[in-house]
Amino acid sequence: MMETLLHHLPGNAALRAPERTALIHGERTLDYGALYEAIEAFASGLMHLGVARGERVGIFLEKRFETVIASFGTAAAGAVFVPVNPLLKAEQVGYILRDCNVRVLITSRERLDPLRAELAQCRDLRHVVVCGAAEAPEPVADLHLHRWEAFMEAPKRAGHRVIDTDMLAILYTSGSTGKPKGVVLSHRNMVCGAQSVASYLENNADDVLLAALPLSFDAGFSQLTTAFHAGASVALLNYLLPRDVLNALVRHRVTGLTAVPPLYIQLTQLEWPQGIDEHLRYFANTGGRMPLETLKILRARLPRSKPYLMYGLTEAFRSTYLPPEEVDRRPDSIGKAIPNAEILVLREDGTPCAPNEPGELVHRGALVGMGYWNDPVKTAERYKPLPGREPGLVLPEIAVFSGDTVRMDEEGYLYFVGRRDEMIKTSGYRVSPTEIEEVLYGTQLVGEAVAFGVDHPTLGQAIVVVATPKDGATLDAATLMMACRTHLPAYMVPAKIDVRPGPLPRNPNGKLDRKTISAEFKHAFGAAA
Repeated sequence: MMETLLHHLPGNAALRAPERTALIHGERTLDYGALYEAIEAFASGLMHLGVARGERVGIFLEKRFETVIASFGTAAAGAVFVPVNPLLKAEQVGYILRDCNVRVLITSRERLDPLRAELAQCRDLRHVVVCGAAEAPEPVADLHLHRWEAFMEAPKRAGHRVIDTDMLAILYTSGSTGKPKGVVLSHRNMVCGAQSVASYLENNADDVLLAALPLSFDAGFSQLTTAFHAGASVALLNYLLPRDVLNALVRHRVTGLTAVPPLYIQLTQLEWPQGIDEHLRYFANTGGRMPLETLKILRARLPRSKPYLMYGLTEAFRSTYLPPEEVDRRPDSIGKAIPNAEILVLREDGTPCAPNEPGELVHRGALVGMGYWNDPVKTAERYKPLPGREPGLVLPEIAVFSGDTVRMDEEGYLYFVGRRDEMIKTSGYRVSPTEIEEVLYGTQLVGEAVAFGVDHPTLGQAIVVVATPKDGATLDAATLMMACRTHLPAYMVPAKIDVRPGPLPRNPNGKLDRKTISAEFKHAFGAAA
């Protein structure tokens, strides 16, 4: 079958080699034949419940076989899956379920109990499917509760007819202000994304990818889609400590690892087992710029593994990657556009920037999402008509305006400058926090570091840094301040450096939570003028 819909990815893999391992979870495995049978059974279960085309199915589970089956089974039914990060609290889960009018919720018995009060307020919710329940759970309000095993035994029924531009998923992402935003993605977005990423990572049927990131995170779910497109295996990992990740790399002979910079920073502080690079073909970053010092350590420990430096945003899945052969020449670059995408750098008036002129990164192509769920104002801010098209084209093309400031050199390589909502405005200058953080990581003294701006009566904003020592080491603010004064111009030197034990707070996707960390310093310098 043509790969136009999400469930075609594991479906085609099952047709090619049904006996191949698709999923690994602990000591258990699931082959492609059994996986696709379960996907079809799940779709039949939704159809038996009367789920209409495009209705939302919430999935609140840790990484396990049922999480994957529910996601792809919802797609096969023609409904829309909403993966909810398992780290979220009941109140946050309730907000998401209400915001996108979830009709069916898939969860476990352990996760159901804390949700009871919230579920009673979800007026559109009708059914809850409970995994791992030996007997029927206690009733919740007037909801219909179903045990997973019974739900999966519904008579076989075909799903609704959908096409590739129909809604597929809503991924909730934290914004700079307010509640999380639901990014709506189509089948086309996810399938084209899988094909594009798998092509440059050279994924193949012999790969074993480690799913360490949350499946509610676009890059986390991408481990499934790229692997299924290639017919590869995915090891599902719910890790508690960075050491668990290293152990999983060895145990499953993982060939591909994608993670966020904070996890890589933690991994570089551990002793690595010998020989991981004998099977780890590549490692890739997402969710922020990889500190150069961290990249240097990883490359020293994994000399035979290819590094892929990537940039993406949930609104358009993945935008750029730096080929491994370019890392030595330009390790601070985020690369060029991925296949089947175009990346522009535009001024505020919509005209293209000159080489090395900072501007906004704008993404056009098949991966541009469908907007924010039920939020026309924020959608209009981020998803805009692309300027400068041929005058004879009547319909506008919608592109994603990322809000990120980048520059493009004469050879077309892109360099991340900073997020507009994280840029520090001090003494008349615009300062990227990542540039300060690079200096701190370069000292090889810090475990984690976050820089941000705080309102100041004369400077506009003063620069504050919160840093942690490496495990087992000591660290003092004076030493870091001296390094900043040595390597940064005066206007970029922090006004305050706060050293504290780690780890620093993270958001549900594993990124350092700059907003939460900076909140306690809000009035550190009095009221702004």
